Amino acid sequence: MSNPRNGDTKPPCLPRNGLVKIPTQPNGLGSASITKGTPAVKNRLCQPSSVPAILSPALAHRSDLPIPSLASPLSLATLASVSSPPGASLVGLNASEGSEQPSPERLQGSPSERQLAVDEKILNRLFWYFSACEKCVLAQVCKAWRRVLYQPKFWVGLTPVLHTKELYNILPGGEKEFVSLQGFAVRGFDGFCLVGVSDLDICEFIDNYPLSKKGVKSMSLKRSTITDAGLEVMLEQMQGVVRLELSGCNDFTEAGLWSSLNARITALSVSDCINVADDAIAAISQLLPNLTELNLQAYHVTDTALAYFTAKQGYTTHTLRLNSCWEITNHGVVNMVHSLPNLSVLSLSGCSKVTDDGVELVAENLRKLRSLDLSWCPRITDMALEYIACDLHKLEELVLDR
Repeated sequence: MSNPRNGDTKPPCLPRNGLVKIPTQPNGLGSASITKGTPAVKNRLCQPSSVPAILSPALAHRSDLPIPSLASPLSLATLASVSSPPGASLVGLNASEGSEQPSPERLQGSPSERQLAVDEKILNRLFWYFSACEKCVLAQVCKAWRRVLYQPKFWVGLTPVLHTKELYNILPGGEKEFVSLQGFAVRGFDGFCLVGVSDLDICEFIDNYPLSKKGVKSMSLKRSTITDAGLEVMLEQMQGVVRLELSGCNDFTEAGLWSSLNARITALSVSDCINVADDAIAAISQLLPNLTELNLQAYHVTDTALAYFTAKQGYTTHTLRLNSCWEITNHGVVNMVHSLPNLSVLSLSGCSKVTDDGVELVAENLRKLRSLDLSWCPRITDMALEYIACDLHKLEELVLDR
């Protein structure tokens, strides 16, 4: 990914506590580009070439220097355009740690430059020009910079990604201690993505993150071993969750959905979960009356499942993405258009049994569609395009990949 400011190529970030920006994606609650996240002791953060030269090469490894060394007479305003010197890097700090406030004898440059370097009004405007990865690096320079950067306004639209091994510190005796999540709480994150976690890990997360009970609105579990019991505890304890994603979680069953889904959930994404079939859709349709968005990738869901949606969901649900639902045929499309007549976004990507007749049903009955994805549908021909052109006058996006 090229940097528009200097044309350099950013080095990939290490897969540690990352931040994932979540824009509107075709796959619903999925994730986009990964950038670097929470500082941790002894974890060296990648420093993109676009990050300003906040440490000179000679001082790059001096932990006793709390703020950038202004060896040359540079004003703070020029920091944004200075490229990093080779080898310059920063060592990560714990979220609860920070350097002392800068003292005059420890800084080079004129007094006015030193004052500018910690002027919060200037920093509040300057830091908007940096990416999330760069902000994570800059937040480790000193307490003054961290205090400014840890304001929630700088982290809106970002979701921390935590892998299992990053949730614990190994003590000298070999015991495991759950990491401090205070740095996340200060920045006000209302969504998390946990990768590879178990029921116990989720319970520890709930107990250690102060905002988990009410403040977390979005929860994503990927490649995790969560069971029916863990899913039930999570949704019972985390009363604020309204968006839920389960991806690659093969240990929960449809019974777990029946026992845990709550009416407050408005967006649900389920993908690559081998135990999900028609009964799972029955649970979703009956337990989530306020559902607005459903993203489903399930190889065993059949036409019958698409008839389960209630009249309430027919009014509220505006987004349905059926990805690689191989058993869905034109009969399933008939059930869908009658159950969910107010759809504005529909994806049938990978529903390989759907033909032109199915597309005709969609075009005649779902006149509010603004986005239609027919990628990887090999039975779609030119005739389907004629149906779309004649009836879907509000369509803004049409995907015909493959």
